Amino acid sequence: MRARTIVTVALVGAALVSMLSRAQTDPASAPVPSRMAPTNPVLPAGAPAGAEICVACHAHAGQSDKPQYPILAGQTPRYIYLQLRDFQEGRRHDPMMSGIAATLTRDQMRELAAWYGAQKPYEQSTFQVDAEKARLGKAKADETLCTMCHLGGFAGQNEIPRVAGQHYAYIVKQLTAFKTRQRTNDAGNMTAVSATLSDADIENIAHYLAGL
Repeated sequence: MRARTIVTVALVGAALVSMLSRAQTDPASAPVPSRMAPTNPVLPAGAPAGAEICVACHAHAGQSDKPQYPILAGQTPRYIYLQLRDFQEGRRHDPMMSGIAATLTRDQMRELAAWYGAQKPYEQSTFQVDAEKARLGKAKADETLCTMCHLGGFAGQNEIPRVAGQHYAYIVKQLTAFKTRQRTNDAGNMTAVSATLSDADIENIAHYLAGL
């Protein structure tokens, strides 16, 4: 009887191991996040010269999975170009980007801007939007007429950036930088708007935009 029990336990254990192994290797049995972004750090074919230095922070095709670095995929090309130029000429400052931009020619900037702008942005899986904060953020964005510049859906236009789906942390960082005038390369538009925002407003707007 004791031997039979031992055999039975061993068989059950083996079956459990087999099931766990299949769950780890079978994509159909593994849980799939509803909001998933590719994080492949390798540049895709067709990337322009100069993009190899961008991939460490901005990842595969500009789809950064690090919240401190902006998503470039789907960004308006003119905005990317102008920001690179501003970094190069000292109108915008960043310890890393200022040095990188200094090595680029204007043609390289245009090529990078056009290529990243043509990439498809993916939804993020690393940030959980707070529905109530997003609701308050939308109300504040409507109140401050954000879509007059950023357009409906916050897709951006020309030198106005796409901010829909941008990282929450990056949105907070930039709005705070405009508010405190640490960043001023905006012809005064964003510094004026952000000056009217409280820290809670900035947090709420970031929840709203990150969820678009």
